[in-house]
Amino acid sequence: MLTALFNRIKAMGTRVIMGVSGHIVMQQITWINRALEPVVADSTVTGIGLWEMTLSRCDESSSDHAAKWETSNMMFFYPELVDMAELGEGPLAPNMQPPDGIGGLDPREHASAEVGRRNDELAAGAIGRKAIELLESLPKEKQTLNLPGICPPHWWSI
Repeated sequence: MLTALFNRIKAMGTRVIMGVSGHIVMQQITWINRALEPVVADSTVTGIGLWEMTLSRCDESSSDHAAKWETSNMMFFYPELVDMAELGEGPLAPNMQPPDGIGGLDPREHASAEVGRRNDELAAGAIGRKAIELLESLPKEKQTLNLPGICPPHWWSI
């Protein structure tokens, strides 16, 4: 399914395909990269599978499980869906154990919309730079979008 999707994206004229997983599951990245293998084999396109924080991981950008990072991201993107009062005031269960399922720094102390904003900013910037790097790794004649121009019949592929 992914290979078919990537081939359709390639047929549209795209030169860089990045499969970005928002969940830290190694098998997802393996699937993406395996699905890309036959698509990039002719060297007319390039691509990679990665987690959203792979390229930006630092003191200001990382991931976890319902703790500082994921909660901060939700506070930034969907603040109306975050109710920190649901966690109560007592200690949280360690290492993603019930009833909390939290793996990482206590979000009640460490999460904020600003942390989420910065996390997203760093990840998006790093992914964008990687896309440019991948595009520039192709031969010059393969770096164009391969469309006659940005016009109504092709707007959907941008």
